[in-house]
Amino acid sequence: MEKWILKLTIETLWEKMENHQQETFYTAKRLPFTYIIKGGEMFVDRRSKSITKATFARALEKIQGDPEHITGPKALNVFGAPYIFAVLRNLKEKEEQETAH
Repeated sequence: MEKWILKLTIETLWEKMENHQQETFYTAKRLPFTYIIKGGEMFVDRRSKSITKATFARALEKIQGDPEHITGPKALNVFGAPYIFAVLRNLKEKEEQETAH
């Protein structure tokens, strides 16, 4: 995982996620997906259940607590891990693309 994630708060993460709604992200298996944020929930177009902000907070805590051992979605061991991992992995890249234009 990227070093910038170690400094990230859940509030900052959620704000970044709100800024990138309906953009295409890719899971580790290269499956495309988009999402929308409604309050404290993220709704992914490939799933019927939402992923809560609290679940993202738990995943972020796990990464920040043991960054060397969180190398893929399974290591997160939370609901929606493939999507959470993909969002975290791709957000920095998307923001870098925006600042380059």
